[in-house]
Amino acid sequence: MDAKVHELLNQQINKEFYSAYLYLDFSNYFEQAGLDGFANWYKIQAQEERDHAMLFYQYLQNESQAVALEAIAKPDKVFTCHMDVLKAGLEHEQYVTALINDIYGAAYDVRDFRTMQFLDWFVKEQGEEETNATDMITKMELFGSDPKSLYMLNQELAARVYTAPSLTL
Repeated sequence: MDAKVHELLNQQINKEFYSAYLYLDFSNYFEQAGLDGFANWYKIQAQEERDHAMLFYQYLQNESQAVALEAIAKPDKVFTCHMDVLKAGLEHEQYVTALINDIYGAAYDVRDFRTMQFLDWFVKEQGEEETNATDMITKMELFGSDPKSLYMLNQELAARVYTAPSLTL
């Protein structure tokens, strides 16, 4: 495996674990605000991000590549309203999309088709993640100022259940 591709894949493990920390921080914010449905949604989002990290981890091991685990940064954002959290979520997903695209580009440059095929799932996943984040912002804009509507939205988010990713390595 090309050294740059290996380095970027290894860095992505840390970025995915950071994403899990960030979403747990979001969950904590909403739990403290009394919105347990939003908190549930972000707890599940954190589980997904941990799974993503493990997929990168397993891919490197399957390719007989060393995995170097680094310290995971502490989320440092302070939120003053619900919308700030949702917008930070979209911003973060856009950042992760850019990271995936960078790895894909590096793999493309060296004709690493196996890594490109592995990343295809993540490219699709990131499209879904950005759509979910945008939808949450739209729903909050539409319903967030009305307590009854916010309650209904919170109930909708409380119904989310965890499903493991379907990517096989």
